[in-house]
Amino acid sequence: MKYVLERIGAMLLTLFMVMTLSFMVIRLMPMSLFENPEVPKEIQEKLEDKFHLNDPLPVQYFYFMEGIVTGLDFGISVKLRPGLDVWGIIVSRLPPTMLINFISLFISIPLGLMFGIIAALKRNTWVDSLISVFVILFISVPSFVFASLLQYVLTFIFPIFPTLYDSTATTLSAMMWSLTLPIIALSLSPIATLTRYLRGELIENISSDYILLARTKGLSRPQAIVRHAFRNSMMPITSTLVSLITGIMGGSLVVESMFAIPGTGGMLVKSIFAGDHFLTVAILIFYSAISLVTILVVDLSYSLIDPRVRVGGGK
Repeated sequence: MKYVLERIGAMLLTLFMVMTLSFMVIRLMPMSLFENPEVPKEIQEKLEDKFHLNDPLPVQYFYFMEGIVTGLDFGISVKLRPGLDVWGIIVSRLPPTMLINFISLFISIPLGLMFGIIAALKRNTWVDSLISVFVILFISVPSFVFASLLQYVLTFIFPIFPTLYDSTATTLSAMMWSLTLPIIALSLSPIATLTRYLRGELIENISSDYILLARTKGLSRPQAIVRHAFRNSMMPITSTLVSLITGIMGGSLVVESMFAIPGTGGMLVKSIFAGDHFLTVAILIFYSAISLVTILVVDLSYSLIDPRVRVGGGK
């Protein structure tokens, strides 16, 4: 329990630092929040007074934190969705983003584990070499490059999938069909990352003395690998889940814009270019919170994977 509380406290402290840094960096950007030639200067000045933008930066930060603590008030959108609460905007655009992120992760984990096991068992064969080539390719090339390639091949040359997200889709199958290409583009790098790490860990564990001891006790090679080598390999692999999730979320920022997916990732890019500071800060905090919660869950799951491990114990 003490370790859990310590990890939660560290997560909250990190989130507070992220919130502070995000607020300071965005507010120091040269673009004015209410810069609009169609709005009279007098009205712009009144709006700036209303949102304390004429006050010193520490005072602005105080009002910003007060709004969050007292009622999760992150402000309102003034350019992309004028007058609407930014938290409400995030919630309304969350389903497509969460859908492609979760499905990409759901596909990546089993495929990455499968290819990692195959590469380790077929070590130094043509199968291992072929998998290694694709692993290097998928890790090196960003997801938005694969997204562009998929768009060109599977929508222009071979018109199999729609070029953009179908916002008029009324059924889940139709919506998923239009999300197929971005999901594939986001899944390639996580699959390759997991394959690479699992292959290395499995090869190291298969060559260990305890596997030989398990074989001498009557276990077959597959039984020894599944019961001992695979389980011991999953401990360091678990930490890579954090990078997988953050990588998928980071890639979706660009991929959503490329496929016109009405999610939070595309909204973040648009808010930055539009200078919609309240909305930009809220989305940055939301993504940071998701990443920190993921790190916390992974840390707490170590003891579930291997009960012998007690991270942060007194001894």
